[in-house]
Amino acid sequence: MLNAKDIMTTDLITVLPDEYITKAAKLLVANRVNGLPVVNREEQLVGIICQSDMIAQQKKLPIPSFFTILDGLIPITSMKQIEKEAGKIAATQVHQAMTKNPITVNPDTDIETIASLMVDNNFHTIPVVEKGKLVGIIGKEDILKTLIAG
Repeated sequence: MLNAKDIMTTDLITVLPDEYITKAAKLLVANRVNGLPVVNREEQLVGIICQSDMIAQQKKLPIPSFFTILDGLIPITSMKQIEKEAGKIAATQVHQAMTKNPITVNPDTDIETIASLMVDNNFHTIPVVEKGKLVGIIGKEDILKTLIAG
């Protein structure tokens, strides 16, 4: 059975949290990848920034919908969710738009578990971490390659 270490990309392209969004976008496009690990100066994983995080900047801020119960207005969208959306739309630096503390796998995680994480959570990219250090990344394309090889 294949594990993360068998399919992960180890030639990593990363960004720092204080990099500008435009730099991250250029790296995503130039390298034709969906997501970039965000690492601190000690090269520890602190987040991941994906195309969808940057595409959020092109969205309009959701206006909360309300419904009425006994003449009281009840918001359908939580204020926390609105604040999160607004933060991503207004982001200029990676740390403002990235997903913090992303789900990770270790090098020995089997491919079935990785595929399930991707499908169940709609992930396109999963970082591989060993002993607190980023050692690889797995994208959906890495999983698809195993189908072609097999």
